[in-house]
Amino acid sequence: MSSDVYFINLRATMKENLFKKLGKLLEAADLPAVVDKRDLVAVKLHFGEKGNTAFIRPIFIREIIQKIKAVGGKPFVTDANTLYAGTRGDSVNHTITAIQNGFSYSVVEAPIIIADGLMGRSQTGVPIHQKHVKTAYIGSEIVHADTLISVAHFKGHALTGFGGTIKNIGMGCASRSGKLAQHSGIAPKVKVKKCIGCGECIDHCSQSAISLNQEKAVIDPEKCIGCGECILICPQMAIQVQPGKSIPEFMEKMVEYTLGVLKTKQGKTLFINFITNVSPDCDCFPMADAPIVRDIGILASTDPVAIDQASVDLVNKEPALPDSCLKEGREAGSDKFGTLYPKTDWRIQLAYAEELGLGRREYTLVHI
Repeated sequence: MSSDVYFINLRATMKENLFKKLGKLLEAADLPAVVDKRDLVAVKLHFGEKGNTAFIRPIFIREIIQKIKAVGGKPFVTDANTLYAGTRGDSVNHTITAIQNGFSYSVVEAPIIIADGLMGRSQTGVPIHQKHVKTAYIGSEIVHADTLISVAHFKGHALTGFGGTIKNIGMGCASRSGKLAQHSGIAPKVKVKKCIGCGECIDHCSQSAISLNQEKAVIDPEKCIGCGECILICPQMAIQVQPGKSIPEFMEKMVEYTLGVLKTKQGKTLFINFITNVSPDCDCFPMADAPIVRDIGILASTDPVAIDQASVDLVNKEPALPDSCLKEGREAGSDKFGTLYPKTDWRIQLAYAEELGLGRREYTLVHI
């Protein structure tokens, strides 16, 4: 049995522009079935790091917002703060970055509400009892929302091969401690050469897990609770995520977090993938390299596994663009993401998600 994945290409006419086609896509995917009147609707986006140019254009988000309002929902656009130090590590800078990238109320017609609070501490534990994760720590505003609409930019990613719906939900909805648990599960590490012994991390550690030894910061793993605040606060960027055991384990943790997010939203989710500006790297980068394939279209489905499988299949069917970073695997039908990241098997996230019952890899592509 297959899941339906609805698709529009990017062709437009004077009678039917792309906004009207997007509205038809949402109607075909049965948006009214997941949004009830007066529902608080979390529209989960990636606002893009400052300097990035590949993220979804805000004017398309406005069309989605208008359709949610038309069926009686109360939408807000949201993302959770980042684990790393950047322009989205706390809600003040995150909101400023979102507005500077075009996601202001005047453009998207919905408020920005950062899901895990001012400093990434506003989280809700969701028990899932899986192989790696027993309790998933999710941004509270996403947990408390009635409905979740994921709007993901489909692109490459070094740790997952590609980033689509599953990554937008599993990693994107996690609080800072949830993100750290996925990346590592162990205490952050101090890069001794970068540390200047300023003591900022000591002042901000809620568990007194950091001390100075010979004017260098030292983290006690027994006291560390994995909040990740020291990573954000260090002015020298000397504290970093300590890599976990393996990339496959990272992907499995991310999928388990996806399960945690969706556990609270059964029958109240819709997933949208924009296969446009398919950059080789995540929108977390402060830049975006040239797309690896042409702009293909927009997908929508109630199945998070099927929509990601369909998206990767559509990308791989395309020949690579002549000015992209791909030097091999350029022909139509080649594995573009496998070529970009040969040490990362993107199939793992889809196979594990299907194993956990999040959806099906088998799909029917319905052209609208």
